[in-house]
Amino acid sequence: MGLRLRTILAGDLRDIAAEFRHAWTVLRRRGPSKMQFWFIALLLGIVAGFVTVGFRGAINLLQSTLYGVDDPRKLHSFAEMLPWYWVLIIPVIGGLVVGLILNRYTDDGRVRSVADVIEGAALHDGRVERKAGLASALASWITLSSGGSTGREGPVVHLCATISSWVSERLNADGITGRDLLGCAVAAAVAASFNAPIAGALFALEVILRHFAVHAFAPIVIASVAGAVISRLTFGNVTEFVVPAANSLVLYVELPAFLILGLVCGLVAVVMMRSLFWAETIGNHIQTETGLPRWLRPAISGAMLGGLAIFFPHIIGVGYETTSDALTGQLGLREVLLFAVFKAVAVAITFAGRMGGGVFSPALMLGALTGLAFGIIATSALPDLSGSETLYALAGMGAVAAAVLGAPISTTLIVFELTGDWQTGIAVMVAVSTSTALSTRLVDRSFFLTQLERRDKHLAAGPQAYLLSLYKVAVVMRGKDSPGAASPEACAALVELGLFLNPDSTLDQAMPIFEETGHSFIPVMQPESADGEARLLGALFHLDALSAYNRALAETAAEEHS
Repeated sequence: MGLRLRTILAGDLRDIAAEFRHAWTVLRRRGPSKMQFWFIALLLGIVAGFVTVGFRGAINLLQSTLYGVDDPRKLHSFAEMLPWYWVLIIPVIGGLVVGLILNRYTDDGRVRSVADVIEGAALHDGRVERKAGLASALASWITLSSGGSTGREGPVVHLCATISSWVSERLNADGITGRDLLGCAVAAAVAASFNAPIAGALFALEVILRHFAVHAFAPIVIASVAGAVISRLTFGNVTEFVVPAANSLVLYVELPAFLILGLVCGLVAVVMMRSLFWAETIGNHIQTETGLPRWLRPAISGAMLGGLAIFFPHIIGVGYETTSDALTGQLGLREVLLFAVFKAVAVAITFAGRMGGGVFSPALMLGALTGLAFGIIATSALPDLSGSETLYALAGMGAVAAAVLGAPISTTLIVFELTGDWQTGIAVMVAVSTSTALSTRLVDRSFFLTQLERRDKHLAAGPQAYLLSLYKVAVVMRGKDSPGAASPEACAALVELGLFLNPDSTLDQAMPIFEETGHSFIPVMQPESADGEARLLGALFHLDALSAYNRALAETAAEEHS
């Protein structure tokens, strides 16, 4: 009887395993159904939530080990009491380790960030580099723990995007599914970072996917809520910052002051972004001219940071302690101005050294300091028409962060979820609107899109600017033996004039040639082989290139409006 029961159970298990293998094969071949995708989004949100919480805990652990501080949120206060040589040497050692990691595991020594996630969504079917992404997360962890003056949200977003890329590969996901999975991971990461599920979902749609398609909304919301739940189970239902309850507008005639604050914050955001790009350019120039090994570059920046931190320890790490002091009005005008200037310098040094980390937390800190400085002046000049100066700090925090991220909607909601006060939200919304309106005229819409523009990735202008780069000439061209192929004689004549394309060229390289020459086709030549001869493969026709472009635009529009 026992033997027969074991035989029956073994058969049932084999049947279950066979059904699972069949379901997995169907899932990979046909893609997940709507309900299956929502379940995958839930699991991905849970994993991303745990990763975000774990990354934060790892920073706190290593930071406590290196600096000997009990509460990492009070790092800068504790650093004031450390021996000066210890404050100097920790960032140097951290930078050296970061340099060795990036030199070993990336092909360019550059930390991957949110900009790469945006690029992955637009150009790579929702995939990002996994090996370089993991190395970047490790480098950012060491940087943030050893005194680097950046933020932790950017590295977490890319790390969770790396996980979603692995899931997309396992599912053999198409572009739409891959992008939606990427959005789910990012939403959960942001939601878990700030205990802000609404803002997390909208950040993924607004910044990463850059559209609000209905089909993507439900799974991204599910993942975002899952990430926030994991955060709340770990830390409780608390916000990152404690905001004074007295924040309120005294009179609505005070709103014009927040319009002016938005313009000031927009300029501060632009100065911050351009200083980071300028610092990176200077760092690249010095490295090229001196032949500096790329693994040594972060250590030099670490030495500069350590030297600055001896006199201004508030620049160390994420800077949430200083941001909290600004939001609660515990800083005077002189302190605010000094802290803002030297924090901006420290962030520029960190980025120039390619040490890793994100830009969101520094933007929050600079925004809070800018808003508090404005509030101190405004409330002193017109005390009868002014509310709390800390309300200006809160609005400034949102305005600078929104301008840097290019995310006015999700940033406004992050601030609202931090306070739960609609009256405060009105002031923040007014400041955010003017800051982003100004900053987008002076940079390519955001810090991330400007980063991509500097790498010749033209995403800021929209799909019409980058879709052509997704198609290689070899895919669209007509071969020599294809119907309607160009005659060999006509191709040879154009080749004699030096007018031909490489099969690995993209349509964005080919289209200007059509416009300049007016030819209906361009020959495609195989590069010279070992025998020194190039051979004709076919021709790219202008009509075929336009047809491919139209199909791409139609597919993009269908995805964004589905």
